[in-house]
Amino acid sequence: MRELLFEIAASVRKNKLRTFLTGFSVAWGIFMLIILLGSGNGLRNGVTSNFGSRTVNTITIYGGYTSMPYRGYDKWRPIRLQNEDLRILKEEFPEVDKVAATAWVQNANVAFGQEYLTDATIIGALPAIMEMEGVTILTGRFINATDIAERRKTIVIDKIARDVLFGDQDPIGQRIRVKETSYSVVGVYEQNSFSQNSVCYIPLSTAQLIYRADDPSISQATFTVEGIRTDAQMEAFEQRVRQRLAAEHDYSPDDESAIWLYNRMENYKQMMLVFGGVNLFIWIIGLGTLLAGVVGVSNIMLVTVQERTFEFGIRKALGAKPSSIIRLILTESVLITAAFGYIGMVLGVFIMEAVNKVLASGGESEFSIFRNPTLDLSVAFSATLVLVLAGLVAGYIPARRAARLKTIDALRHNK
Repeated sequence: MRELLFEIAASVRKNKLRTFLTGFSVAWGIFMLIILLGSGNGLRNGVTSNFGSRTVNTITIYGGYTSMPYRGYDKWRPIRLQNEDLRILKEEFPEVDKVAATAWVQNANVAFGQEYLTDATIIGALPAIMEMEGVTILTGRFINATDIAERRKTIVIDKIARDVLFGDQDPIGQRIRVKETSYSVVGVYEQNSFSQNSVCYIPLSTAQLIYRADDPSISQATFTVEGIRTDAQMEAFEQRVRQRLAAEHDYSPDDESAIWLYNRMENYKQMMLVFGGVNLFIWIIGLGTLLAGVVGVSNIMLVTVQERTFEFGIRKALGAKPSSIIRLILTESVLITAAFGYIGMVLGVFIMEAVNKVLASGGESEFSIFRNPTLDLSVAFSATLVLVLAGLVAGYIPARRAARLKTIDALRHNK
């Protein structure tokens, strides 16, 4: 084996340019595959991360305006969802698991002592909205059922409000002013929205009592669904919801403008379908690049064998077996492919890790379309192994052809 390695080293030193071109085609193929796959992962991770920890199997209903007359009502009549709609969704639809709702209050100034925050958004909410919208509590707690039942003046603030109003103080248990009303801070959460303004939560019942004159209207209803497996089942379910709410609010069941349904699951599935196509395209391009590397290795190994046929004839004349010639060529092919494939893999992984580090050091924004463009090392090693095996095959075919030549024909080659 030692002598074999010495012979390969001598061949490499004698043909530096040829070896470099062979290795470059291999390294470039692996490098580009890793860059493409890593970029695809970064794009997918960036977009899917915008869902945050939100529950995917949710449907949100918004009130709209009627677009056609119905039972004496004129068109363009506003439809406002009510607390009763939440009861209907929970009790009359077995597919509905959890129900939440929010009531948006006009922006208000929030103050604590001499510190204040302008244009904070106040949202009346039910407790289940925490899970559905992926609200992450940092300290304290979120709105609970007792807050809703007793219409407590409790509030959950975000990091923006905490930093502006309290600085280094612990805000839990402190009282802040929202307009003319005093609220007790019960929790601080990590804001999970694209807004740069502060968003604070208060109990839905309290918001309706204080800011809507006890009007039971809500801005939107959000609920999770279970047991729906197909698109046809989902479409039938949405149609039943529309018809039931149409009967409740006296508008035409065919009027799709009266309420708006946003199905997060459908949006998620469509996005995954798009990224499935993108991933397939990336693999096709990457494998094409690898194939170009394999072709390059095959061509150069073919040239190598052609140039060394006379040498192989001398070897055979001195008693070398055909298997030793095949072993020499295959070993050289595998070593060159493996070495340069490893270099391409390391460079590709290094570039992706460096990009990820730069993105992380810049801080992760809440909305990002590119995040964590790293690649599973098993994929990188598998691609390198595939290219090594391809190099093995590429070297075997011309090596076998050369080994099968008669000694006299090999000695006459290129003479």
